[in-house]
Amino acid sequence: MKICIVGCGAVGSLFAAHLAKAGEAEVWAYDVWKDHTNAIRKNGLRLSGAAEFTARLQATSDPSELPQCEYGIVATKAIHTRSAIAQTAHAFAHGAVCSVQNGVGNEEILAEHVKYVIRGTTFPAGHPIALGHIGYDIKGDTWIGPFEPTQTPMESVEKLAGLMTRSGMNTIALHDARGAQWTKLIFNASTNPVGALTLLHHGAATRFKATGGLFEDLIREGEAVASALGIQLHGDARQLVQKGANAPGKHRASMLQDVLAKRQTEVDFMNGAIVKWGEQTGVPTPLNRALWELIKGLEHAWTDPD
Repeated sequence: MKICIVGCGAVGSLFAAHLAKAGEAEVWAYDVWKDHTNAIRKNGLRLSGAAEFTARLQATSDPSELPQCEYGIVATKAIHTRSAIAQTAHAFAHGAVCSVQNGVGNEEILAEHVKYVIRGTTFPAGHPIALGHIGYDIKGDTWIGPFEPTQTPMESVEKLAGLMTRSGMNTIALHDARGAQWTKLIFNASTNPVGALTLLHHGAATRFKATGGLFEDLIREGEAVASALGIQLHGDARQLVQKGANAPGKHRASMLQDVLAKRQTEVDFMNGAIVKWGEQTGVPTPLNRALWELIKGLEHAWTDPD
């Protein structure tokens, strides 16, 4: 079996390294970061932190080198989904592609390019340390299920979940993964922009009364939108907040990492998505709107300050 990780940054590298180490499949990593893929080819992909090992796998920044794969796991930033799948779709002509990305709306983009899509969401987190070296910050589960419009067979979902779980990345196959995805969305939409705007790492923002209270108010807004959509949440976003706060080290939310590097964030797929669905269901989301617009203002400050 061949499997390709599309987007081998922090999260993608966690899956790529574990799957390669397990040895059940031939693992390919695709990323446009050429120095990173070159380092992986030369020295292997190293994880440190919550796990310590180096795995050997195929890595490339040339999509024409990719073989036909039974599965793809897309782990790019949501803002790069469209370009990433456009470059790699040919490798999944007979396979299924699973998103483990932040936010909502990625599966719809994937389905424009491939026949079978798997809806997914994941809690594990990390950060780049050096070329070919990723820090594994937080362990956690992954939930996947068929993306409804593509009628992906449940058997295909369960097969991928088993492969991922046996590699050490515990994955739960669900007939309906929308609840898990929205629980993670609500968690992300509460913690990411607050961390990005205050520069507080996750644990500090959780423990500080003002920002911890803001987390709760944002979570309630997101829950109200999910309820209006008829989505039964899979777990409680508050438990994810506490799990992240109790993890060792000082994990910076991905949006904070983006802001510090002056990169475009995923806020449109997080708070922006909650605002959009709130408008469609008649649920007010003033806090999500405010944070969405503040983060967009930050992005504007370093891209077009005039």
